[in-house]
Amino acid sequence: MAGHSKWANIQHRKGRQDEKRGAAFSKIAKEITVAAKMGGGDPSFNPRLRMAVDKGKAVNMPKDKIENAIKKGTGELEGVDYIEIRYEGYGIGGAAVMVDCLTDNRTRTVADVRHAFNKHGGNMGTDGCVAFQFKHCGQLLFAPGTDEATLMDAAIEAGAEDVITNDDGSIEVITPPADYMAVKDALEAAGFTAEFGQVTMKAENETELTGEDAAKMQRLLDALESLDDVQEVYTSVVIGD
Repeated sequence: MAGHSKWANIQHRKGRQDEKRGAAFSKIAKEITVAAKMGGGDPSFNPRLRMAVDKGKAVNMPKDKIENAIKKGTGELEGVDYIEIRYEGYGIGGAAVMVDCLTDNRTRTVADVRHAFNKHGGNMGTDGCVAFQFKHCGQLLFAPGTDEATLMDAAIEAGAEDVITNDDGSIEVITPPADYMAVKDALEAAGFTAEFGQVTMKAENETELTGEDAAKMQRLLDALESLDDVQEVYTSVVIGD
């Protein structure tokens, strides 16, 4: 058993992201463009592109926006040349934070990220300062009440790396990054649809914050996630009740 209110935290984060749907379209379009540029415009043969397209569909991103983003990546339409950058730092109480960005202006992005850290009680660190606290993996989260034994059997057969039952009854299936889509498809074929799934940087050890510290940390995370160049924010913090 593991996890501090994992289900509530994931639902909370997902809800906040859905509230920012307009901004989400722009960020997902960037990811689709970069994925298509790197691996081609066919999601069937480009797992990163398929994940980005699925993410767009999950927030009802219009089909034409998805198609145009792919065409920008493949060169059929003129587009911006984005670079991928990761910044690392510390949040409230020294909590680990990693920020993945796609940008066409590195100087602007680093200034914006540093400002968000400083304004909200965090500190931007050097490359590698917290990366060792995270594991690159695929993560599928299933709702409390899911048949644990059957899911575990299906996940192991599909090639999952680990199955974790959290304190709140939710179940996480962890996969190698490259196997995420294959495991997800196999579990769906077996009748299990995850409520949330992504290839992520999963904290090896989580820290629960409550009260004012939790509120401060949430403001820092919100500030980082609201930046146009920021794609994903990972943290070791779990926001308590």
